[in-house]
Amino acid sequence: MDFTVVHLIVGENTMRSSGSGAVLLMILLSHMTSALEVPLDPKVLEGLPQPPTITLQSPKDYIFDPRENIVIHCEAKGKPHPNFSWTRNGSHFDVEQDSKVLMKPSSGTLVIDISGEKAEAYEGTYQCTAHNDHGTAISNNIVIRQSRSPLWSKERLEAITVQTGVSLVLQCRPPAGLPPPVIFWMDNIFQRLPLDNRVSQALNGDLYFSNVLPEDNRNDYICYARFPYTQTIQQKQPISVTVLEMDTMNDTSLYNVTNFSDNPTGERRPGFMTPLGASSTKMVLRGETLELECIAEGLPTPEMSWQKDGGELPTSRVSFLNYKKTLKILDVSEADAGDYTCTATNRLGTAHHNIKVNVKAAPFWISAPRNLILAPNETGILTCRVNGDPKPDINWFVNGVPIENAPEDHTRKVDADTVILSRVQSGSSAVYQCNASNEFGYLIANAFVSVLAEPPRVLTPPNQVYQVITNSLALLHCATFGSPIPTITWFKDSQISIKSEDPYVIHENGTLEINVAQSQNSGKYTCIATNNLGVKENHVFLEVKEPTRILKQPEYKVVQRGTSAVFECKVKHDPSLIPTMTWLKNSGELPDDERFEVDADSLTIKDVTDEDAGTYTCIMNTTLDRDSARATLTVVEKPDPPTDLELTDQTERSVQLTWIPGDEHNSPTQKFLIQYEDLLHEPGIWVNMTEVAGTRTTAQLDLSPYVYYSFRVLAKNQVGYSQPSQPSRQYRTNPAAPDENPSDVHGEGTEPGNLVISWKSLTGFQSNGPGLEYKVLWRQSDVDQDWSSKTVANSSHFVVSGVPVYVPYEIKVQALNDYGNGPEAEVVVGYSGEDMPLSAADGVLVMVHNSTVAQVHWEPVSSHSVRGKLKGYKVYYRRERGLHETEEEVDQEAQHQVLTFSGNQTEGRLPGLQPYSLYIIFIRVLNSKGEGPQSQEKQFETPEGVPGPPSFLNVVNPSLDSLTLEWGPPVNKNGRLTGYTLKYQPVSNTTEVGPVKVMDFLVNETTVTLDNLNSSVLYKFYLSAKTIKGAGANVTKEASAVMGTSPTEPPPHPTSPVTQSAHPPLHKAPSVGPVFGIVNTSVSEECALITWEYFGHHKNIYVEYMVENSKEDWKKESVNGSHSHILKGLKPGTSYRVRVVARDPAGPTLHTTSEEVVTVPAVPSRHVDIATQGWFIGLMCAIALLILVLLIVCFIKRNKGGKYPVKEKEEAHQDPEIQPMKEDDGTFGEYSDTEDHKPLKGSRTPSNGTVRRDESDDSLVDYGEGGDGQFNEDGSFIGQYSGKKEKDTHEGNESSEAPSPVNAMNSFV
Repeated sequence: MDFTVVHLIVGENTMRSSGSGAVLLMILLSHMTSALEVPLDPKVLEGLPQPPTITLQSPKDYIFDPRENIVIHCEAKGKPHPNFSWTRNGSHFDVEQDSKVLMKPSSGTLVIDISGEKAEAYEGTYQCTAHNDHGTAISNNIVIRQSRSPLWSKERLEAITVQTGVSLVLQCRPPAGLPPPVIFWMDNIFQRLPLDNRVSQALNGDLYFSNVLPEDNRNDYICYARFPYTQTIQQKQPISVTVLEMDTMNDTSLYNVTNFSDNPTGERRPGFMTPLGASSTKMVLRGETLELECIAEGLPTPEMSWQKDGGELPTSRVSFLNYKKTLKILDVSEADAGDYTCTATNRLGTAHHNIKVNVKAAPFWISAPRNLILAPNETGILTCRVNGDPKPDINWFVNGVPIENAPEDHTRKVDADTVILSRVQSGSSAVYQCNASNEFGYLIANAFVSVLAEPPRVLTPPNQVYQVITNSLALLHCATFGSPIPTITWFKDSQISIKSEDPYVIHENGTLEINVAQSQNSGKYTCIATNNLGVKENHVFLEVKEPTRILKQPEYKVVQRGTSAVFECKVKHDPSLIPTMTWLKNSGELPDDERFEVDADSLTIKDVTDEDAGTYTCIMNTTLDRDSARATLTVVEKPDPPTDLELTDQTERSVQLTWIPGDEHNSPTQKFLIQYEDLLHEPGIWVNMTEVAGTRTTAQLDLSPYVYYSFRVLAKNQVGYSQPSQPSRQYRTNPAAPDENPSDVHGEGTEPGNLVISWKSLTGFQSNGPGLEYKVLWRQSDVDQDWSSKTVANSSHFVVSGVPVYVPYEIKVQALNDYGNGPEAEVVVGYSGEDMPLSAADGVLVMVHNSTVAQVHWEPVSSHSVRGKLKGYKVYYRRERGLHETEEEVDQEAQHQVLTFSGNQTEGRLPGLQPYSLYIIFIRVLNSKGEGPQSQEKQFETPEGVPGPPSFLNVVNPSLDSLTLEWGPPVNKNGRLTGYTLKYQPVSNTTEVGPVKVMDFLVNETTVTLDNLNSSVLYKFYLSAKTIKGAGANVTKEASAVMGTSPTEPPPHPTSPVTQSAHPPLHKAPSVGPVFGIVNTSVSEECALITWEYFGHHKNIYVEYMVENSKEDWKKESVNGSHSHILKGLKPGTSYRVRVVARDPAGPTLHTTSEEVVTVPAVPSRHVDIATQGWFIGLMCAIALLILVLLIVCFIKRNKGGKYPVKEKEEAHQDPEIQPMKEDDGTFGEYSDTEDHKPLKGSRTPSNGTVRRDESDDSLVDYGEGGDGQFNEDGSFIGQYSGKKEKDTHEGNESSEAPSPVNAMNSFV
């Protein structure tokens, strides 16, 4: 068994001076040392002597059940193990002489078998003694008593008759039992009598009635007593109570009537039934429970309240029972003494009773004596400090014998509550007892004094590792044992001596405290224990860890039922600690449900139900610390529908609707929607009527006549609307005249001379009664005449005929039914039907701004001539002819262009005109019915503009240094041509171009021959026509003297936009002769430009083409209204047959031009390739022959044993810009022109697609696999013949062998 001691040490020279006991005590106290924990290790305890110590004993007051054995506990420890003996009633109790008494082995516990014996024989006061060689310990005096449950004394109870309103007490007076019984009142069918503020049970068990009521009349008031030990219940004879009314008493002789007053049936002020009088007293012991009781009578029943005079009630220990008639205070202390007042109150007054509470105290410990372990020649002190009221007497015992009767010991001195032991010697061990007593009880404490001489021992396990969290408390233990008490010193890392100063604290028991541990405090610590008998050391280690922290806490969630909820819980912790994540719901385990999914840092709840609502806690535990966070899950759903709809306060035009809201499902109701169904007019259709706030449960509804109402209510919360409630009962309103007239009344004529009056009919709900009709009224505005009227039914319009054209009318439509007319209708203005406008616009004036835009002005027409609502003016204009054309060439079928200017505008802009043309213009007035007559035609001319591009530009008769250009005039001249401008310049394969040469030509010149051209240069030609307004758009072509034409760039040129007229000038066809004139063609890359002259009137014109010498059908493209067309998508190097066809849509007549052969040239290079020049070819052949010879020489030398570190050269001189040779055919990568992306034969580029401008086109780098090819000293060529392979995982290692001459030659193929 383990035990705790206090080791007090006094210096050897302390006792040399003598003096009074008080002075000696002060001196001894000044030399005391700190307490020592006696070792728990059995190996340490094995050789240490120990006086007896009582470890277990029965309570002082032991009440036993006679049906069971008596067990009196007494356990003790000591070294050697103690022997046990007992006394009974102060005399020795010989256990062995009584066969019914058994003492347990190695124990002092007694088991007394009382079966078949009188249990009273073993009642008495018992005390246990434990003894070994080093002393004797004694137990408390244990009083043994048998529990008793005596029978109720027989008595005859008279029936009680009382008057209504008086007070009454039914006494219980149970027999005295041990322990006292529990009292309760029941009837003869074992049902507890109901208790309330009027009827209550007192602490002594009596039943109190503050005032009697007729329902108290019964004959089975029975008091029951339950005895807890024997579990028996006994009952008193039933009590009969008869309660009489006042009128009964006047005619009845009463017996045993109690508690009559002067006014027995009237109300009265409160008075106390218990305790009696104005004041009383109560004594309670410290630590017990105080119960104060006040029961009052009165009519009405009084209410009770409590207060402490001059102080506050202790809220943490106080409670009110029995409807505040009992005040209960737990664990009473001296501060609870004083005056308490209970107050009874009803509406007639109050009554007060004062209870004076005195608090006494049985002895209680202030400081019990503690065990001492002393070394020889040391001094120790035993103190026994107690308190109580009255003050307790203190008596000392040694080994169970009063200290005054014990053998004399000069080293021992007793001074009241203190025993001083001076210069103790080996063999003087003993057990001392302190007994403190007063009239309310006693205390006994054992404390042994053991004299030992032991060298230091360190009890803390060696090399123990302590782990703490940063900023927390660290305690490094150095549990030691020794006598005298060892002195403890600490070192860190075996070098630094630790003093008891910040941040370290060395406790008296040797523990080293670091109040706020930091990472620098980690390390090795050594504690050394020293006394005069030896030295002992021990090593421990401290590891300071990072704290566990929840970085992202779970958040409050509001989710709808059936959805998912996710709580996140992200944690940071020390990496050396293993964390454990735990989730709780409402502080308990999560439900065993697969819907709950716990991941590393989250909790997911799928398909949430109402039962899932609650508080969820995320707990992260490590072996050292933990952190937690919580969040609440609220499950919401649409509310349940309202119930119990009722209609109240019913009138002709209103009713009040009330309802009971349904379950809100954790989302407050925001509003209620009330709907109605009209069972008379629209059965089955529910209409929204009104909304009210979610806090209301009633609504005042305004009703309409002649409706069979049924109502229902929907509740809305944050989630949505509930299902509708059950419909209310039907409520019918009486018919009445209409409350409103039709809406959306309009008056509008549909043809000249009529007026259509229309309206939106009333619904059956709006009709207010049967026989709904409409009274239609109308009269002409601004004319003094009476209203015309017509009553119609089952219609929403009425037609008035024979009215003037477009005249304003005042209109009214009034509703009426069998119960009267509706309110006066509002007047609406409408107009009769429109007719075509009568007048045309006058004063048409055209102002020409430039060759393509003109401004037109006109005078507005009068409003009466419009004969309707003016919608605007329509401007018609068409091109008659070009000013350079004759009148015979006018296109009689040219279509007018139309612009509409809305409203009352008097001017507008005409865009998109063709320059140098004659136009005709006129204007019509527009209303809703149509257009009026046209105005007088007006002519205007547009000035000249810049011409369109020439119709074609061809290159003919190319020679070595010259070529001839031919062109045609523009299709759209846009004025009088003044000449042509030709520009040309040499172009190369790059973006560089040469100087521009310019030539001007007269209007009648359409060909030119250019001499002294460079045959190796490509030229680009730009040709444009001119008028007095300037040059028009260019037509371009590229060609060289030797190669002939290159692709013609189709107009318009990107930098010179050309606007072509939508209506090119048409030549009037002669009365007889061909419809087609000259046809010209020009070709470019993948397209051909076809132009022609046309003199016919046909509109269906096509260009047809087909590949020459093929059997395919003609392909045709429509070109209506044009004199030129571009055929696109033609194949370069292919010849096509082309013709123009005009077809008469009214007959089979077909007109065609002669077939023209158009050859689309092959795509030429934009520069003269140097690779085709003879001198270059010769140079390349010479270089190739030289390299071939060198490769052969290298191959021969290598076969003879010459070694060349090609692999090392490759690794040392790799150039990332150089693309390696392809492995499959040995060819180089192709060159890609950055301008037009056309491959050039024999050229090469690095793998990144760029050309290195600083390298020669014919350098060896372009033809070898590396850029570092060089000649060795022996004349052999060391090149990187084997290029580095692509770094694919499927390819093998690079070869370090030189390539064969054949492969080298393949590089130049």
